[in-house]
Amino acid sequence: MQKEQISVFDMFKIGIGPSSSHTLGPWRAAQQFVQSLEHKDVLPLVVELKVLLYGSLAKTGKGHGTDIAILLGLSGDDPVTFEVDQVGPKTEHIRSSNKLILNSKQEISFFVNDDLLFLFNESLPYHPNAVSFQAFLSNGTAISETYYSIGGGFVVKEGSDGAQKAEVDLPFPIDTANNLLHWCIKTGLKISEVVMENELAWRSEQETLTGVLNIFKALRDCIYRGCHTSGVLPGGLNVARRAAAQNKRLIKGQPYNNFEEWVAAIRNTGNSFQNTLDWVSCFALAVNEENASFGRVVTAPTNGAAGVIPAVLQYYLVFCDGYSDKRIIQFLLTASEIGSIFKKGATISAAMGGCQAEIGVSSAMAAAALTECLGGTQRQVLMAAEIAMEHHLGLTCDPIGGLVQVPCIERNTMGAIKAITASQLALQTNPDNAKVSLDAVVRTMWQTALDMNSKYKETSDGGLAINIPLSLPEC
Repeated sequence: MQKEQISVFDMFKIGIGPSSSHTLGPWRAAQQFVQSLEHKDVLPLVVELKVLLYGSLAKTGKGHGTDIAILLGLSGDDPVTFEVDQVGPKTEHIRSSNKLILNSKQEISFFVNDDLLFLFNESLPYHPNAVSFQAFLSNGTAISETYYSIGGGFVVKEGSDGAQKAEVDLPFPIDTANNLLHWCIKTGLKISEVVMENELAWRSEQETLTGVLNIFKALRDCIYRGCHTSGVLPGGLNVARRAAAQNKRLIKGQPYNNFEEWVAAIRNTGNSFQNTLDWVSCFALAVNEENASFGRVVTAPTNGAAGVIPAVLQYYLVFCDGYSDKRIIQFLLTASEIGSIFKKGATISAAMGGCQAEIGVSSAMAAAALTECLGGTQRQVLMAAEIAMEHHLGLTCDPIGGLVQVPCIERNTMGAIKAITASQLALQTNPDNAKVSLDAVVRTMWQTALDMNSKYKETSDGGLAINIPLSLPEC
């Protein structure tokens, strides 16, 4: 039996930063809870609400904006469409007014400091990222539901089977890299073509193409905004945004009016190794600075690792003459399948596996996608993914101050560069001589995750998080 059916739109989700597991996931959980109250016809009866955060959601929730996400989710706002410049004003109004309008319909008194609780020393067994909602009704009864944010914006309700959507009859069921290679060999299709055939089981080809290009537009806009926005990141670490200054230095003051003109200007800066390296780093910094600022980003496959795939894709578009809808779609479809293999065989949650599950997976996805777009064989594509992850094994998640800033932002530049290097190595190698398979690396990553001390799994209880002196403002 296939473990899980994952679409390209499960791996790539448009939302708001800074974390897929601590922001997007809890936001979706809160939405699901108020929708559940609606379906039970009890929303008008709610008079009081409590929210309990456990494990990693409690330990690093404030730095990741978990409380903000839950307030907006309970209000009925959606992370895909909610205006990012209203995040602060709306949540501040809820805090100051002590009022919360559930699903934009039912107003209740809500005192954030008393009703939204961070249970730092309590965990639930299923997953470190747990949140419980307790609604108290005017008839004297109560309704309680618990949700788990399992990484990448995926949410599982306690007591459910964990399925994200109804199952369909996929022509090419895939759980492992070996399954994927089997179908490629049997059909002669590229990995991206196998993915597209599976996507047709959910929707029309045109719907998929349009949706993937919408994902690209969000990626493109995020890079562009990040490369043209300066200032200091929120949260109290006083981290200065660097992408805009780097962009200005690299572009040498050339004028441009839109994304296309900007890309042309980047090409005119040359293709020396140092220049290319600087631009890839700039692209990755731009995305994750937007992410850290509660900006609109694409979970790819997580928010903390959201800069790797856009940076490598932008590298391909600018420096490898890959700027066409066909190539963009090919890149994103290939990347999504590699990400789904890691999710099925291991994890994409830093709270479960450390940063190897985020930066490592995104780097493997980007390496595979770049390799296919540059003409690599199916085996070379899988080899590129394996190389990229192999050199992220054991990477810990230790965000300073619980913020998705240090070392998270710079790690995206490293993941992007490793992806490009892994692709080049794979393209120059006969994969028949490979000693390590992608499936072996997936297994190893999961075993490493199980062995990793919990203080290195997005708790800010170890690593850099406890070795850098902080003076953060009180929340």
